[in-house]
Amino acid sequence: MSERYQRGMEVRRSVLGDAHVDRVEAQKSDLDAPFQQLITEAAWGTVWASDGISPRERSMLTLALLAALGNFEEIPMHIRATKNTGASKRDIQEAFQHVALYAGVPRANQALKLAKQTYDEMEQS
Repeated sequence: MSERYQRGMEVRRSVLGDAHVDRVEAQKSDLDAPFQQLITEAAWGTVWASDGISPRERSMLTLALLAALGNFEEIPMHIRATKNTGASKRDIQEAFQHVALYAGVPRANQALKLAKQTYDEMEQS
Protein backbone atom coordinates (compact mmCIF):
# COMPACT_ATOMS: atom_id res chain seq x y z
CA MET A 1 0.00 0.00 0.00
CA SER A 2 0.98 3.63 -0.50
CA GLU A 3 2.69 5.79 2.09
CA ARG A 4 -0.49 7.91 2.27
CA TYR A 5 -2.54 4.76 2.97
CA GLN A 6 -0.14 3.73 5.75
CA ARG A 7 -0.29 7.21 7.31
CA GLY A 8 -4.07 7.20 6.93
CA MET A 9 -4.33 3.89 8.73
CA GLU A 10 -2.19 5.23 11.60
CA VAL A 11 -4.36 8.33 11.95
CA ARG A 12 -7.58 6.35 11.56
CA ARG A 13 -6.51 4.01 14.35
CA SER A 14 -5.45 6.90 16.61
CA VAL A 15 -8.82 8.63 16.17
CA LEU A 16 -11.29 5.74 15.94
CA GLY A 17 -9.38 3.14 17.93
CA ASP A 18 -7.96 -0.23 16.99
CA ALA A 19 -11.14 -2.16 17.83
CA HIS A 20 -13.26 -0.13 15.40
CA VAL A 21 -10.72 -0.27 12.58
CA ASP A 22 -10.10 -3.99 13.12
CA ARG A 23 -13.87 -4.62 12.93
CA VAL A 24 -14.19 -2.68 9.67
CA GLU A 25 -11.12 -4.36 8.18
CA ALA A 26 -12.45 -7.81 9.09
CA GLN A 27 -15.73 -7.04 7.31
CA LYS A 28 -14.07 -5.65 4.18
CA SER A 29 -15.03 -7.38 0.94
CA ASP A 30 -14.11 -7.12 -2.73
CA LEU A 31 -17.07 -4.75 -3.13
CA ASP A 32 -16.00 -2.16 -0.56
CA ALA A 33 -12.20 -2.62 -0.52
CA PRO A 34 -11.62 0.19 -3.07
CA PHE A 35 -13.88 2.49 -1.03
CA GLN A 36 -12.02 1.64 2.18
CA GLN A 37 -8.73 2.42 0.45
CA LEU A 38 -10.13 5.73 -0.84
CA ILE A 39 -11.32 6.94 2.56
CA THR A 40 -8.17 5.73 4.30
CA GLU A 41 -5.98 7.68 1.87
CA ALA A 42 -8.17 10.75 1.33
CA ALA A 43 -9.97 11.27 4.63
CA TRP A 44 -7.46 9.81 7.06
CA GLY A 45 -4.17 10.05 5.14
CA THR A 46 -4.74 13.57 3.82
CA VAL A 47 -7.42 15.55 5.67
CA TRP A 48 -7.16 14.08 9.17
CA ALA A 49 -3.36 13.74 8.86
CA SER A 50 -2.93 17.46 8.16
CA ASP A 51 -1.44 19.57 10.92
CA GLY A 52 -3.35 22.66 9.73
CA ILE A 53 -5.85 22.36 12.58
CA SER A 54 -5.89 20.25 15.71
CA PRO A 55 -7.63 16.89 16.03
CA ARG A 56 -10.02 18.57 18.50
CA GLU A 57 -11.01 21.21 15.95
CA ARG A 58 -11.25 18.61 13.18
CA SER A 59 -13.52 16.50 15.38
CA MET A 60 -15.82 19.47 16.03
CA LEU A 61 -15.96 20.33 12.33
CA THR A 62 -16.65 16.75 11.34
CA LEU A 63 -19.51 16.37 13.80
CA ALA A 64 -21.03 19.70 12.78
CA LEU A 65 -20.84 18.78 9.09
CA LEU A 66 -22.30 15.33 9.67
CA ALA A 67 -25.21 16.86 11.57
CA ALA A 68 -25.75 19.71 9.11
CA LEU A 69 -25.88 17.29 6.18
CA GLY A 70 -28.08 14.80 8.01
CA ASN A 71 -25.46 12.03 8.01
CA PHE A 72 -26.57 10.88 11.43
CA GLU A 73 -25.34 7.28 11.16
CA GLU A 74 -21.72 8.51 11.43
CA ILE A 75 -22.29 10.67 14.53
CA PRO A 76 -21.96 7.96 17.21
CA MET A 77 -18.63 6.80 15.75
CA HIS A 78 -17.28 10.35 15.82
CA ILE A 79 -18.66 11.03 19.31
CA ARG A 80 -16.78 7.94 20.52
CA ALA A 81 -13.67 9.29 18.78
CA THR A 82 -13.77 12.46 20.91
CA LYS A 83 -12.07 10.51 23.69
CA ASN A 84 -9.05 10.39 21.34
CA THR A 85 -9.34 13.81 19.69
CA GLY A 86 -9.72 15.91 22.83
CA ALA A 87 -13.06 17.44 21.84
CA SER A 88 -15.10 17.92 25.00
CA LYS A 89 -18.84 17.65 25.49
CA ARG A 90 -18.90 21.45 25.63
CA ASP A 91 -17.09 21.62 22.27
CA ILE A 92 -19.69 19.34 20.71
CA GLN A 93 -22.52 21.29 22.31
CA GLU A 94 -21.14 24.48 20.75
CA ALA A 95 -20.72 22.82 17.34
CA PHE A 96 -24.31 21.57 17.36
CA GLN A 97 -25.58 25.01 18.36
CA HIS A 98 -23.95 26.32 15.18
CA VAL A 99 -25.69 23.56 13.28
CA ALA A 100 -29.03 24.64 14.75
CA LEU A 101 -28.58 28.22 13.60
CA TYR A 102 -27.01 27.64 10.21
CA ALA A 103 -28.43 24.27 9.10
CA GLY A 104 -31.60 23.76 11.11
CA VAL A 105 -32.87 22.94 14.57
CA PRO A 106 -34.20 19.45 13.66
CA ARG A 107 -30.75 18.32 12.49
CA ALA A 108 -29.05 19.71 15.57
CA ASN A 109 -31.71 18.15 17.78
CA GLN A 110 -31.19 14.71 16.21
CA ALA A 111 -27.41 15.06 16.51
CA LEU A 112 -27.71 16.02 20.19
CA LYS A 113 -29.98 13.03 20.82
CA LEU A 114 -27.39 10.71 19.27
CA ALA A 115 -24.56 12.40 21.16
CA LYS A 116 -26.37 12.01 24.50
CA GLN A 117 -27.09 8.37 23.78
CA THR A 118 -23.49 7.69 22.75
CA TYR A 119 -21.97 9.54 25.72
CA ASP A 120 -24.28 7.55 28.04
CA GLU A 121 -23.11 4.29 26.45
CA MET A 122 -19.48 5.38 26.79
CA GLU A 123 -19.92 6.19 30.48
CA GLN A 124 -21.56 2.83 31.16
CA SER A 125 -18.76 0.81 29.62
